[in-house]
Amino acid sequence: MAEHPAYPVGLRLTGRRVVVLGGGQVAQRRLPALIAAGADIVLVSPEATASVEAMADTGEITWQRRRYEDGDLADAWYALIATSDRDANTRASAEAERHRVWCVRSDDADAATAWTPATGHSEGVTVAVLTTSARGRDPRHTAAIRDAVVEGLRDGTLVAPHHRTRTPGVALVGGGPGDPDLITVRGRRLLAEADVVIADRLGPRDLLAELPPHVEVIDAAKIPYGRFMAQEAINNALIEHARQGKSVVRLKGGDPYVFGRGMEEVQALAEAGVPCTVVPGISSSVSVPGAAGIPVTHRGVAHEFTVVSGHVAPDDERSLVDWPSLAKLTGTLVVLMGVDKIGKIAETLVAHGKSPDTPVALVQEGTTAAQRRVDATLATVAETVRAQDVKPPAVIVIGEVVTVGPEA
Repeated sequence: MAEHPAYPVGLRLTGRRVVVLGGGQVAQRRLPALIAAGADIVLVSPEATASVEAMADTGEITWQRRRYEDGDLADAWYALIATSDRDANTRASAEAERHRVWCVRSDDADAATAWTPATGHSEGVTVAVLTTSARGRDPRHTAAIRDAVVEGLRDGTLVAPHHRTRTPGVALVGGGPGDPDLITVRGRRLLAEADVVIADRLGPRDLLAELPPHVEVIDAAKIPYGRFMAQEAINNALIEHARQGKSVVRLKGGDPYVFGRGMEEVQALAEAGVPCTVVPGISSSVSVPGAAGIPVTHRGVAHEFTVVSGHVAPDDERSLVDWPSLAKLTGTLVVLMGVDKIGKIAETLVAHGKSPDTPVALVQEGTTAAQRRVDATLATVAETVRAQDVKPPAVIVIGEVVTVGPEA
C-alpha cells in the first residue's frame, strides 16, 4: 500500500482526558505541553522521574502508580505510550486502535496513529514541523527546521515588514549588560518591529546596527532638553512618538527597573494614556560578575548578595543607602555606578567594621569585547582604580566570592 503523508492538525485538549503511559524522560519532555493545553492528564506508571513526580504532587496530573492494564485508554481522547515494556506498548497501541484514540508511540512511530511534531512558539504563533513519512524520519533535521523558523519569527527576519505585527505604543526593553546576544528573545523581536528606538548609552549598541534603514534611532542623551529635565524630555519623546501611531522601543541597558528609572517612564506613559509593555532584561549586577568568573553567591562563602547604587557618595545627604549596616553583612556587595566614588565607599565600609583585606573586583565593560577585570582590596581599591585607569561602566564586587572563581 502506498505511503501517504501525515495530516497535520491542532488538538484542542482542554478538559479532555489524555492518558500517558510511562513516567520516564519521554513523558517528562511531553507533559508540560499537555498541561499547558489544559488536558485532564492521567499518568499510568509504577515509577516516574523526579520532575514528573513533582507535576503529580502539585496536582497538574493524576498519577496511577501501576503498570498499564487493558481498558486504560477507553475514555481517552489522546494517548502517549512511552513505557520501557515493548509488549505493554504493543497492547496499549492495539487498544487505542480499537477505541479510535489517537496514539503516539515513542518506541515505534510506524505502529502509532499520530506523531508528535517538533514545536516552538513565538508570541501567539505555534510552529509545528513534521516529516512527510515514517521512513527516514530525522528528528534532528525536523528540530533544526523548527528552530530556524521560530528564530526568524522572533527576530523579525522571517516576516516581511509590511506583514509584521506592530502595536502602537511603547515597549520598555531591558537590553542586558552589553553583549547583544544577552537581550531576551522578546526584546529582540520587539526591536525588529519598532518604528522608533530611543536608546540609552549603556544599551547593547551592536543591536542598533541590525535595524532596518526606516527605523528612527534616537540617542536619549542627545534629546534636546530645553526647559525640561533630562528624564522629562525622554518621557515626552516617548509619548510624542507613540501618539503618532508608532511602535516605540525604549532600549535600556540591563533591566529597566534596576537603577534604570524605568518606573518613572512607565508612570509618565500611564498618565498620558499611552500603552506600555515592560520587558525585563538581564541585570549587569549578576551577569557582569558572572562573565568575569565571579559568582555573587557560593555555597559556604556567601548566602546573600546586595546590590546598591554608588552614584551618590556615602557622606552625601542625598544618599539613601545604609552603609553602616552593609558593612556588617557577610555576603556579597555589588556596587553599580560607583567607580568615581569607590574610594569613599571603601573608606566608609572599613570605618564601620569591614576588613580592609576584603577582596574587591572591578569589571569594566562587562560581557563586551572590551571587558577587563581589575582586582584589589578595600584598602587598595581607590589607588588601584587610579593606577589602572578604571572607567565607567564598571560593576564592583566586594566580598570573598571574588576569590573563588577560576580567574581569581
